Amino acid sequence: MLPTNRSRPQQRPPPRSWSFSEMVDFSDPKRRPRYLSKLVMAALLTAMCVLMLTQPPCHRRAAPSVFSIHQPGVTHVLVTGGAGYIGSHAALRLLKDSFRVTIVDNLSRGNIGAIKVLQNLFPEPGQLQFIQADLGDPKAVNRIFAENAFDAVMHFAAVAYVGESTLEPLRYYHNITANTLVVLEAMATHNVKTLIYSSTCATYGEPEKMPITEETPQFPINPYGKAKKMAEDIILDFSKSKKADMAVMILRYFNVIGSDPEGRLGEAPRPELREHGRISGACFDAALGIIPGLKVKGTDYETPDGTCVRDYIDVTDLVNAHVKALNKAERGRVGIYNVGTGKGRSVKEFVEACKKATGVDIKVDYFPRRPGDYAEVYSDPAKINRELNWTAQHIDLHESLRVAWTWQKAHRSGYEPPQAMIL
Repeated sequence: MLPTNRSRPQQRPPPRSWSFSEMVDFSDPKRRPRYLSKLVMAALLTAMCVLMLTQPPCHRRAAPSVFSIHQPGVTHVLVTGGAGYIGSHAALRLLKDSFRVTIVDNLSRGNIGAIKVLQNLFPEPGQLQFIQADLGDPKAVNRIFAENAFDAVMHFAAVAYVGESTLEPLRYYHNITANTLVVLEAMATHNVKTLIYSSTCATYGEPEKMPITEETPQFPINPYGKAKKMAEDIILDFSKSKKADMAVMILRYFNVIGSDPEGRLGEAPRPELREHGRISGACFDAALGIIPGLKVKGTDYETPDGTCVRDYIDVTDLVNAHVKALNKAERGRVGIYNVGTGKGRSVKEFVEACKKATGVDIKVDYFPRRPGDYAEVYSDPAKINRELNWTAQHIDLHESLRVAWTWQKAHRSGYEPPQAMIL
C-alpha cells in the first residue's frame, strides 16, 4: 500500500488536456520533473501489479486441498507408518477400496520406494498424499491434523523387533508408547473419533495356557511387548473418559508373513536390521546368498521339536482385518481382537516350508535362545471370526512364502534400483 500524504493539500491549476507531443516534450526544463515523476509513478504501479500476479502460490490464498475438507461419502484415513511393510499393504488395500489416504512416515524404517509404488498406482488427485514427519514431534503432528480433515487413524508406526527392544528399551518406549500418546492427543484436539491400533501378541508374554484369547492375562516379557501394552492402556483409559466418545479397535496380531499377491509390495528391511528381523526375511536372505546361512536361536524350548512355535498370519489377511475393523468401528465402543490363524508352526517347520518355496537347500545353524523370546504362542481367532466376520484365508504356509519369495527375487535390493556390478 502506498503511503498517504497527510500534509495540507496544494492548490492545483485547473485541469487541461495534453497532447501526446506535450507529454513527451521535455524541452521545458521547468516541466521536466513533473513528467518524470508521472512516468516513475506509472512504472512503480506497473511493477507492483506484475509482482502481485507473478508471486509464488504460497504468498497467495490458494484453493483448499481436498485433503483438508470432509467430503460426504469419502472416508479420509491417516495411515501412520504407511511406508513400512504392513502399513504400505494396508494403504494399498484402503486405496483399492476408494478410501482417501494420507501416509505419515519418517522413513527411519519405511521405504520411500513403497510410497512411489502407491503413488504410481493411484496418481489421481485427492486419493493419496505422503507427508514425511516424525510422530515424536508434537508440533508437526498437530500441524498435520490441523491441515487435514481426517475421519480415522490407522496407527502402524512403530519399531517392532523383540531382540532390538532388549538392547534399546528406551527407544522403544519413546517410539511406541510416547508417540502413541502424541497421536491420541492430536486426535482429541482435532475431533478425530476413530482409531484402529496396530498391537501385538507380544503383550501377552508367555501365557500358561494355549491358545491365546482376548481374555488371556497380559504379562509382556520384553520392552517391545511392554511398550505396546502401555500404549494400549493409554488408549483404553482415554476411551473411557466422557469427552472421548471414540471408536477404538485394537488388533493384536501374531507373526506376519507374505506380500501383495500381485507383486507390487513386499518386505524390505534395512540391511542393518536383518539381524533383528522376521524369520521370513532371514530365510530369503539365506536363499539369495546375501547371508551364508540361517541362524535359528533356541532349540531347547518345551515344544515338540525344541524350537519356538508361532502363529504365522499372511499380510493380506491382516490388512483385510484392519479394513473390517474400520468398517465396523462404532463411537463409544472398544473392540479388541486377536488376528491369527489359530494354528502354531514351529521354526523348524517354517524353515522347511521356506526351503520348499525357494527351491534352495538353506544352510541352518543353531544358537542359544534370543533374549526376550518365548516358547509357544498361537491365537484363538474365534472372537474376530464372530464379531467382524473375519477368517484367515491364506493359511498355506508354503504358498504365502512362495508369493513373498517371488517379490524378493524381483527386488534383490529392496525397492531401490540394483547396484552396478563392480568388475
